[in-house]
Amino acid sequence: MEAPEPLSAEYFCSSCRTAFQNPFPLDAEGRCALCRSGLRGFDAAYSFGSYEGVLRRLIHLYKYGKIKTLAGPLSALLIQALPRDEAFDIVVPVPLYWRRRLQRGFNQSDLLARGLARRTGIPVESALRRLRPTATQAGLSNHSRRQNMVRAFRSRNVAGKRILLVDDVMTTGATAASCALALKQAGANRVALLTVARVDRRMEGWRLTVAHSTVGGKI
Repeated sequence: MEAPEPLSAEYFCSSCRTAFQNPFPLDAEGRCALCRSGLRGFDAAYSFGSYEGVLRRLIHLYKYGKIKTLAGPLSALLIQALPRDEAFDIVVPVPLYWRRRLQRGFNQSDLLARGLARRTGIPVESALRRLRPTATQAGLSNHSRRQNMVRAFRSRNVAGKRILLVDDVMTTGATAASCALALKQAGANRVALLTVARVDRRMEGWRLTVAHSTVGGKI
């Protein structure tokens, strides 16, 4: 299997690192509309690569195939995406609801966070608790994803701490935003999201264009 490649783009949001095809969605400070409006919740987001191809297959083998030994190489990719100019007090994994964790047998984000902690020396703290089961995010609109995650998490006291929130994949950021809100309500000074992969919306736009062209008989 070929090695996964890091995400690359000419234009990124300066806060959430969403990739864009051109600079028009970004303001003078380089922020996208969601970051300008405060809907993101977290202060920054970093990902190793796009949730496509080899990287997607590896994450599926890890998460759904339950090949837990992949936590090591995947957490090594997290290290590559971790900014060198930021300091964090604790690493916090995104929690699963207890029933989901029982069904899966492990929390994929927790194993990634612990692999990251071993490599960086930043302590892991399970500061978040998922209060209720939530509907599967797949297939929901961006608005529905945000509504689905409202008040889904609670955090213990993290007053003044700079937090690195760890998850496997960032799709719309709705889960991370809900986690960040809970952490900030509990006193967090800064919350940055770190994921192995993120959904690249540029690819979604390309697929829609191809699908439209195919239906129209142009391809």
